[in-house]
Amino acid sequence: MTYQTLLMEKKEKTWIDCYETSSADLFHKTKEFQAVLKKEESDGNFFFRRPLLSASKTRVPIADPLSGLEKEMIMLGSNSYLGLTYNPRVVKASIKAAKKYGYGTGAVSLFAGTTDLHLKLEELIAKYYRAEDAILFPTGYAANIGTISGIVREKDVIINDMFNHASIFDGCFLSKAEMYNYAHRNMYHLEKILKKLSNKQRGMLIITDGVFSMDGDIAPLDKIFELARFYGARVMVDEAHSLGVIGPNGRGTAEYFDLEGKIDITIGTLSKAPGAIGGYAVGSKEMIDYLRYYARPYFFSTSIPAPVIAGLIEVFNILEKDVALRKELWIKINYMIKNLKALGFDIGDTRSAIIPIMIGNESKLKNITKYLHQKGIFMNFVAYPAVAKKRCRLRMSMMAGHSIEDLDYVLRVLADIGRIEKVIV
Repeated sequence: MTYQTLLMEKKEKTWIDCYETSSADLFHKTKEFQAVLKKEESDGNFFFRRPLLSASKTRVPIADPLSGLEKEMIMLGSNSYLGLTYNPRVVKASIKAAKKYGYGTGAVSLFAGTTDLHLKLEELIAKYYRAEDAILFPTGYAANIGTISGIVREKDVIINDMFNHASIFDGCFLSKAEMYNYAHRNMYHLEKILKKLSNKQRGMLIITDGVFSMDGDIAPLDKIFELARFYGARVMVDEAHSLGVIGPNGRGTAEYFDLEGKIDITIGTLSKAPGAIGGYAVGSKEMIDYLRYYARPYFFSTSIPAPVIAGLIEVFNILEKDVALRKELWIKINYMIKNLKALGFDIGDTRSAIIPIMIGNESKLKNITKYLHQKGIFMNFVAYPAVAKKRCRLRMSMMAGHSIEDLDYVLRVLADIGRIEKVIV
């Protein structure tokens, strides 16, 4: 949930929200919620946790919750943009490490949970971002909450883009810092806040997603960087959805804006283009050393299993050298953007592998998602509280391996249901 959602709709009731109740039973709200869930399921409108029966490839079998049978789907809901989840080189490296190191580490990183593979991956990630050092976290979520709450203190100030990821806001709340939020990608509003704070002797951190996870648009990192330097603030960018996708060599928005090595804190996840699980923070050696002792999700979480780390080492070797996958991905991205716009769909200002199809009406969104599912198209249903109610949408994620034939089929189906639901003319 973004801050904007909280700001715009904090008083609204919704099926996914917590219910106010006069009951003294702490779990009374869970009973009410269960009734709503059962109704959504019986109406065929429950589109979450559809079980995959294979790796998340461009076509995938699922256990269909509507029919109870196995069903093949065109996958447009996966963040594995480059197909590295099932890349043979990556899988082979992971299997080899499992035989040597076992399937888990059994300890936190700072104690007995660090292997030579963990050190190698940290070195690769730091080198990839042209930085001094990197720290691994068990998830991307942990990377954000751990880094923010580890570095920022109660008397400091955090300034967020209102569309930042939920994990960023959670990290801000944990830090107990004073928090300001500027309108999405609005540099005039950001500077207004910075001017207001510039005469106060406090640490200031501007945080932005590189690519915004729900809209697929890119932060104006060059302008943010200029303002930060002028007003004495630090900059943190979350490159979760830009890694492997954005920039001449896929190194993210900092590379895109020629700012490599200049961003104070870079956060990333290992669960999007890398196709695994985990997160990281990148920056100066002093900052990373500090986080190893003061980022609680790092200190108090068991480290990522060695087989996953081994696969990720192979992933970063691929990301560093293989341009063909990224080139193929962008062919598919541009193809869908061009054709969706031609059909009349509102896809915002996306410039990434994330393509939102704005619907704006939850009832229509349910009908469209159900129709797509019946036609064998797996696309993500995104409604409140993930986004504001009037900004509900389908969230399409492109993969390098999608065939043009499958994408043409998806476009035809979307055109049919879009006209039926009067989303397009």
